[in-house]
Amino acid sequence: MALHFAFIGYLVFGGFVAWRWPRTLVLHVGAVVWGIGSVLVGYECPLTWLQNWARESDGRPPLPSSGFIAHYLTGVVYPESAVNLVRLLVVVVIVGSWVGCVRRVRHAWSAPHPVS
Repeated sequence: MALHFAFIGYLVFGGFVAWRWPRTLVLHVGAVVWGIGSVLVGYECPLTWLQNWARESDGRPPLPSSGFIAHYLTGVVYPESAVNLVRLLVVVVIVGSWVGCVRRVRHAWSAPHPVS
């Protein structure tokens, strides 16, 4: 469960990590592509498989087929009626972080560098 939450946190805010370490943007793009694909295509996340394995190893039932987000976040952190709004806000945060990252990198490249 902690890995799922960490992945979702990175999915939403990982673009801001790239402000400090621009090379991590490639990893973030991969996470975003995976997240979008899981929503649009509906393929199962390997973390869900891992969590279900751990739950079953502990004698507990697997997550419902609706998945991690529907089970732990929707209806708990935000109402089910706000799913599309939450998705839109996630996209806005991601795009905003990417725009900020590009602006910071461009600024760093265009800034004069001291000659030694």
